[in-house]
Amino acid sequence: MSLFLTIALVHIVALITPGPDFFFVSQLAASRSRREALAGVVGIGLGVAAWAALALLGLHVLLQRLAWLERGIAILGGAYLCWMGFQMLRAAWRAKPDAEAPSVDVRGSSPWKALVRGLATNLANPKAAIYFASIFSAFVGDEMTAGARWGLWAMITVETMLWFAVVAGIFALPAMRRGYVRASRWIDGGAGAIFSLFGLYLIFGRRAA
Repeated sequence: MSLFLTIALVHIVALITPGPDFFFVSQLAASRSRREALAGVVGIGLGVAAWAALALLGLHVLLQRLAWLERGIAILGGAYLCWMGFQMLRAAWRAKPDAEAPSVDVRGSSPWKALVRGLATNLANPKAAIYFASIFSAFVGDEMTAGARWGLWAMITVETMLWFAVVAGIFALPAMRRGYVRASRWIDGGAGAIFSLFGLYLIFGRRAA
């Protein structure tokens, strides 16, 4: 039980640290419906479940032996985040700066698309695989049973979804939505810049390695 509590504490600290998932959920919740935001949370949860499962199955060992595979995953993930960032920056650039109450364009938007985008956003960050591998290698020994290992996997997945569900609920509040409407141009532009920087870091940050 102490091991589960320790890993839960470590993971919640990691979740609180803002990253692509946080900015995706907060921007989606403030600009779209609560239903779509929760669908995006489910997508992120599925991505975390996939990375955590792969870490338990030994993905980190494969990445250590095949450096080109890790670089390939990082480049593809970085390219996707850059693309998302570009879309947000373009939307912010096209928005009218003098509009008192800019409306949110929901054409082509749906919970299913939000889920897919949430999944893609999480999977686009290969550092998640390294993060989970480091947690499991530090706290999970060979003597741990398969049931306990997959119990940790389930706990991390549920903890992630609960945290981002809270984030979605907060940013979907009317006051947060009104704030988004007033500053949507700057929020979208800032989120786009952050996504682009994350993507560029993934592509170029470890080139020397």
